[in-house]
Amino acid sequence: MSRRLPGRLLSTSVHARLRNPRHSTCRNDVVRRRIEKHTTIHHALVLTAGHGTRLRPLSDVRAKPAIPVAGEPMIRRIIRWLVSQGVDDLVLNLHHRPETLTAVVGDGQDLEARVRYSWEQPQVLGSAGGPRRALPLVAADTFLIINGDTLTDLDLGPIAAAHVESRALVTLALVPNREFDRYGGVRLDRNDCVAGFVTRGAASAGSWHFIGVQAVSASVFAELDVNVPSKSVGGVYDALIASVPGAVRGFRCDTEFWDVGTVADYWRTSMAFMRREGQTGSSVGRAVRIDPSARINESILWDDVEVGGGAVIEKCIVTDGVSIPAGGHYEDAVLIAAEGAAVRAISR
Repeated sequence: MSRRLPGRLLSTSVHARLRNPRHSTCRNDVVRRRIEKHTTIHHALVLTAGHGTRLRPLSDVRAKPAIPVAGEPMIRRIIRWLVSQGVDDLVLNLHHRPETLTAVVGDGQDLEARVRYSWEQPQVLGSAGGPRRALPLVAADTFLIINGDTLTDLDLGPIAAAHVESRALVTLALVPNREFDRYGGVRLDRNDCVAGFVTRGAASAGSWHFIGVQAVSASVFAELDVNVPSKSVGGVYDALIASVPGAVRGFRCDTEFWDVGTVADYWRTSMAFMRREGQTGSSVGRAVRIDPSARINESILWDDVEVGGGAVIEKCIVTDGVSIPAGGHYEDAVLIAAEGAAVRAISR
């Protein structure tokens, strides 16, 4: 999928930043990385405000993007991927369990990013209302919107170039929808313009699957009321498709992506990343204390977990702060720290 972008798409934005840098923290190595990667979009909004309802009970403990995958919070993996391609000016929107996100990201300095936060209270503003509220912080005419619950290795250069060249208002990264019984889809016309969105099931057969990466123009959201919930799909984007032909386009790609929508998805994704990164056995977080006589097999341990002597943990997800009693035996379960009890087990 990788291809080099024409220098003419790069020179204006990069040299403008060199002449008039927006941030005092901008470093030469960041500028060099942008030039080497030939990126044309350097700003992104990462959607991290949602409740993660389908991922409960895990999302009761942490915001979904803060949940660790193979030992590293998902949001940190997303930020590292963005920064590696020159996208280093980031905004995260916050609502549910915000402290679990700010604790693992901070200001982004250790990830070589500038990270700021768009707070959504008292309610989540949705996939269009969230970007509307964040516009003053994003402060860019064109930027990326990234779902905070999807991991991918997509090369961002080509989709950024396609968005600029086509003059679309929205460009969605799409792969063939091979699981139409699980996912709704996107219909494209022969010119790769989005013709509409379909629900999962038979209607979605032969459609395209949106992988949570899109390039957008700020004007799409600028006229929306601030702090009023609104949706992109099923709302703003549908209106654009109907009123402005070609405003919403698809970018077909062949790339890997990993969904973390449900507990089962999280388990599969975590195991896939452990294999991908050469980890064996179990994934163990920070400040974990395991008695030498305990036995742990194919399990995911988050932070501040304690495992007592003789305990057996088989194919479990053990969340923050859980204390496994000596001799405890758990299999195929999600373990949650419970008030007044050492651990609460929920079938996985």
